[in-house]
Amino acid sequence: MPRLREVPRAEAPPEALPAYDRMFGDRDPVAEPGTATGTPGNWWTVFAQSPEILTYFQQGGALYKSPNRVIPPYYVELGILRTGFAVGSKFVFSQHAKGARAAGISKEKVAAVPHWAVTDLFDEAERAVLGYVDEMVLSLGRVQDGTFAVLKKHFKDEAILELTYIVGLYMMYAVLTKSLRLEYDDVDERVVEVPVPGSEGAGDVDIMSMMSGDNDKG
Repeated sequence: MPRLREVPRAEAPPEALPAYDRMFGDRDPVAEPGTATGTPGNWWTVFAQSPEILTYFQQGGALYKSPNRVIPPYYVELGILRTGFAVGSKFVFSQHAKGARAAGISKEKVAAVPHWAVTDLFDEAERAVLGYVDEMVLSLGRVQDGTFAVLKKHFKDEAILELTYIVGLYMMYAVLTKSLRLEYDDVDERVVEVPVPGSEGAGDVDIMSMMSGDNDKG
């Protein structure tokens, strides 16, 4: 469950009610969770604690979907999809896999985004976007001149600025969902110690000596 309190409809601030109506109808989303796309919907109920943050989030979504964007939706969704995967957010990746197909990205390309670098499915413009996203997200903005040069072959400066802002925005969203265990990112840490079966004193067992055979010497 989310790490922070969810706000029921009866306690929701006025700024949150339009979103509640849009996402949940007339239900109380805390008592009866679930959105039309199958998500729990707890992003909205947690962020309703801060109307300003909720409003900012909604404005970010409106910005990237605005018809005023210079960069085509195809490349926006491709960038967001890779961002979700690179950050490790199941929520962002899952939601924008749907958005990517709606924007005209084939199901084969959507499925290949996790391993895009070793496929021949993507053309030069798509690979430039995917490479730029990886260097923004995985290298924390350490974008190489060669990557940027190819990006500029295909996109105007205004389009690159929009892509950069939107990728940065969704990188933040992905990190937030993981940090607060929201939506599909409500998952337990998988890198934990696994105890030795039947041993309460597992912490005292010299596992590496057992594996290397050192215990057999002497």
